[in-house]
Amino acid sequence: MNPYKPRVKAPDPHLIEFTRDILKNNEVNTICEAGSCPNRTECYSKKTATFMILGDICTRACKFCNVKTGKGLAIDLDEPSRVAKAISELGLDYLVLTSVDRDDLFDYGASHFASCVSKIKEKNPDIKIELLTPDFKANKKSLDIIVSTGVEKLSHNQETVRRLSDFVRPQSSYEISLKTLEYYTKNSSSIIKSSLMLGLGETKKEIIDTMKDLLSVGVSELSIGQYLQPSPKHHMIKKYYSKEFFDNIRQEALAIGFKSVASGILVRSSYNAKDL
Repeated sequence: MNPYKPRVKAPDPHLIEFTRDILKNNEVNTICEAGSCPNRTECYSKKTATFMILGDICTRACKFCNVKTGKGLAIDLDEPSRVAKAISELGLDYLVLTSVDRDDLFDYGASHFASCVSKIKEKNPDIKIELLTPDFKANKKSLDIIVSTGVEKLSHNQETVRRLSDFVRPQSSYEISLKTLEYYTKNSSSIIKSSLMLGLGETKKEIIDTMKDLLSVGVSELSIGQYLQPSPKHHMIKKYYSKEFFDNIRQEALAIGFKSVASGILVRSSYNAKDL
């Protein structure tokens, strides 16, 4: 057994059921369930979740991700209201809102993001919102819609290093992700955040180079976590990193200029996002 393979403590089952019931009753999707996140029971016990809009079927097929892939569902026009209601019932003061990729839509789903933010703010006026977005193929019209929401934080995951990106994310690209993040930086006053997975076959130098690339386009917050293979058909884990490695890489990230860094075996892009 690998000594670095993580263990997750079982939190209060009553709080978990409380959160799950609200999500189920409001017919709200979460990346927690769709992506088989190892932290979902912990987050549910804190009465929080990362809401996922635009359905639960992604039009892309990244080799690390457990979200279903295929033809996207029709846009649910009632979804913004249900999401806003679920957030109110959970009593959240900080929200991470993400989506599947929707390359089949004319604006890649950007206007639906904006509709959700509007409804959420209407029902929860004091809430702070972090949008964890797709790359929208770096389409300026779509990115402008996202920027216009005026949310506190804009996030897009770089995911992996340049050498591995085309293989791991065949329908995206390393450069498009950087362009998306740079557009957010130049056209909004939001905090800009990104995330990396380790264990896909990258080298230490490649990790540092990727962090420098993110800094160069204005990313100030970074999450770094261990890739965990969702199933045998997904990309193999090439390496398990130790807690000490994640601690050290956090210090290196801060030393080269990031303002805030979450780094650990079970860290995910939206894990404890409010604290970051």
